[in-house]
Amino acid sequence: MNEVVEIYTDGACKGNPGVGGWGAWFHYNGHEKSIFGGEENTTNNRMEMMAVIKALETLKRASKVKLYTDSSYVQKGMTEWLVGWKAKNWKTAGKKPVKNDDLWKQLDMLASQHQIEWLWVRGHDGNLGNERADVLANAGVEQVLNKAN
Repeated sequence: MNEVVEIYTDGACKGNPGVGGWGAWFHYNGHEKSIFGGEENTTNNRMEMMAVIKALETLKRASKVKLYTDSSYVQKGMTEWLVGWKAKNWKTAGKKPVKNDDLWKQLDMLASQHQIEWLWVRGHDGNLGNERADVLANAGVEQVLNKAN
């Protein structure tokens, strides 16, 4: 596991809830890969999480990953909140059920297969990887809208 896979992820939503899209851009060993998709009725946070889930599902073997997201929800969820939620049986500090626990559980399981550095980047700030992921997430939204018409 010497080579690092760089992954940039993003989610988009037209209305919240509304039509959503997710995208991920991979950079590894001089190669690039892009994936995207979407859902009809979802939220921005769910699309941010789906981008990461789909990205990790794409990896064919245990990898060392630098995962860049402009979602502090995803970044803090994975680096700060997850341990407590699991210890409290998927309840928040206020004893309420964790929102999107279905995706958090899936993300936790996938993340455990890799060595991931969770990095937050400011969205829409000229970061090339983030801009590419944003374009892909919006392509996911368009794909869903075009299927509906």
